[in-house]
Amino acid sequence: MMVHSYIPTDHALTPVHRASHLLPFPPLSPSVSPSIPVTPPLLCVLSDFLQRLLVFEHHIVLTSWPFTQKKKRSTEAMFPLHVTLCVLLANLALCQYYDYDYQPVSMLGPSGPNCNKECDCPISFPSAMYCDNRKLRFVPIVPSGIKYLYLQNNLIEEIKAGVFDNVTDTLRWLVLDHNHITNAKIEKGTIDKLTALEKLFFSFNNITEPAIPPSKFLEELKMMNNKLSKFPSGLLTDKVNLTSISLQHNELTSEAITDAFKGPKKLLSLDVSHNKLRKLPAGVPSSLEILYADYNDIDKIGAGYLKKLPSLRYLRVSHNNLEDSGIPAGAFNVTSLLELDLSFNRLQSIPEVNEQLEQLYLQANEINSCQYPKKDIRTRAILLNKIYGK
Repeated sequence: MMVHSYIPTDHALTPVHRASHLLPFPPLSPSVSPSIPVTPPLLCVLSDFLQRLLVFEHHIVLTSWPFTQKKKRSTEAMFPLHVTLCVLLANLALCQYYDYDYQPVSMLGPSGPNCNKECDCPISFPSAMYCDNRKLRFVPIVPSGIKYLYLQNNLIEEIKAGVFDNVTDTLRWLVLDHNHITNAKIEKGTIDKLTALEKLFFSFNNITEPAIPPSKFLEELKMMNNKLSKFPSGLLTDKVNLTSISLQHNELTSEAITDAFKGPKKLLSLDVSHNKLRKLPAGVPSSLEILYADYNDIDKIGAGYLKKLPSLRYLRVSHNNLEDSGIPAGAFNVTSLLELDLSFNRLQSIPEVNEQLEQLYLQANEINSCQYPKKDIRTRAILLNKIYGK
């Protein structure tokens, strides 16, 4: 096990989390299966490489601070590299659609005849309709045969009934990120009729509660950066194929998500960071491997909570209000955990962990001793804490 001294960056750039989001690009022709990865544009490959390199460089800089003056000089020596990489990344901003497993329509050729006039449906990829970045204020009517619908980065405020009538049982991907949609403007007979949807991206809007399709094929649900204040139980009861839920940057409380995640028995990843939780989500399925709950108001861990999650490998509870009294003895001593982030809390001692743990983050707590619990006496590590930075 290693106690790390570097501060984890944004989840999207950390090695563990980013790897989980390297999903396949859509097919470029009907003969190519959506499950087969397609090589992304060269600029995006370069951008991804530079982002990974920047994370690596950031790791080096922070792990070498502030122990010695010599290491401080090495940090300064790396500054030009840091600046250079940032400039290069800024110049590659066109790769913003990489998060959507998305290729720009300009790379896919001319539009075909079976398409709404507001959008493009490339002949080389006739099952996709690209309506992004067009200042649309409404969702256009989707013609039959469309399986992948891109509507991100518009000014959409409402979804009118009937727009999905031609694709209720065929639409697989729906991307609505970065719009102005509210629950009051989502009419009946729209999302509630999509029975084949596999991915729903609804981030950066103004919804206060989830809009969940009836599809039993739903695999990925993203509703980040909204105004979600409730997530009623039962919405995910029949979502047997759902593996990933992203709800960070909302206004969810522990009471608002009670039993919300009981349904999906194959759920692997749950991100509820940047909310108003007082405790870790209750009733999550035992299949869960990744749980992120950073930036909440969590002040205690339930006794035996992790024992109910035998597959959990990555747990992040940084930037909360955890104190020693809120962590029962042995709460984190489970063999499945590989990464545990408890940084930026109020801990005064190092909690007991299992020797199978590979990454432990404890910086910015109130720990004034590097004494480990007896069960971890074989652990050899250096702990970076506030007290060492004075």
